[in-house]
Amino acid sequence: MRFVTFEARNRAVAAPGLVVETGAAGEAPGSVIDLAEAFRILAALGRLALPPDWRASPPSLAAIIAAGEAGLEAVRVVARADERELAGALVPWSEVRLRAPIERPAKNVFCVGRNYAEHVAEGYRARGQELKLPEHPQFFTKPRTAVIGPDAAFPLDENVTQKLDYEVELAVIIGTTGRDIPAARAYDHVFGYTILNDITARDLQRRHEQWFKGKALDASCPMGPWIVHKSAIADPQRLAISLTVNGETRQSANTAQMIFPIAQIIEVLSRGMTLEAGDIIATGTPSGVGFAMEPPRFLKPGDVVECRIEGIGRLATPIVARSVAVRAAQ
Repeated sequence: MRFVTFEARNRAVAAPGLVVETGAAGEAPGSVIDLAEAFRILAALGRLALPPDWRASPPSLAAIIAAGEAGLEAVRVVARADERELAGALVPWSEVRLRAPIERPAKNVFCVGRNYAEHVAEGYRARGQELKLPEHPQFFTKPRTAVIGPDAAFPLDENVTQKLDYEVELAVIIGTTGRDIPAARAYDHVFGYTILNDITARDLQRRHEQWFKGKALDASCPMGPWIVHKSAIADPQRLAISLTVNGETRQSANTAQMIFPIAQIIEVLSRGMTLEAGDIIATGTPSGVGFAMEPPRFLKPGDVVECRIEGIGRLATPIVARSVAVRAAQ
């Protein structure tokens, strides 16, 4: 199952959706089921009992995830329904505009730094320092205001940064709230996976001698295009992951190369701290980032960054001059 948040013609607000599967994951589907509308239709037919809060207000994708097994079962009822019953909830793909699957996370996005050995090595080489691999996962966060959806532009303000970089990452969506989660049960708490681009201002990162400021700019957390439920990913630690800039491959690796695997990340992050349904964890980026190239190659207006992860799909982000983005919004 692929879950989206989308907007479309004749719909006033963004809605949670279920992609109608017509081929392999990552292919353009034929349509999307508006889950909020489908829930309403099936409830009126007596096929589905909605929670009271869903009757009062249509649920977001985050609310469906937070509902746990009850939310998933409601989606399964929709998936099993006859297409004729759901005619009013089907939206042709040509009318769909995707937004970030979880547009306003309840908390900052959790991120793991330096989690691929070759990426760690290239960073030390670029700074002329001796290699030292991390002994424990290194965490930072990106604020909610950084989150944007697929194909949304990053507005580059060269008065703020002149060293804008990219980082393709597999992101894990927590589905079941928990604290002190042992690695052996970590996947019990996972809902699914998406693609995240940890756009980074390297000059700010170095100037402030910590990661948050350089990774917290508005629109610096493109995410999507959808969340793939964990049942559709046989092994998240065996996925090809890559990134191109204007069609040129910059990053190409496999999630098997993580220093700290997903289960360990969840175990360590949840020690003494509650992870909640809907929380997002970016698991680190492989080698090939712009600042470590010789000479360094940073992003500029006109560039298009495309992230791909096997079994999930493609996430594209055009880079535009901030002045252009401001004029377009007016």
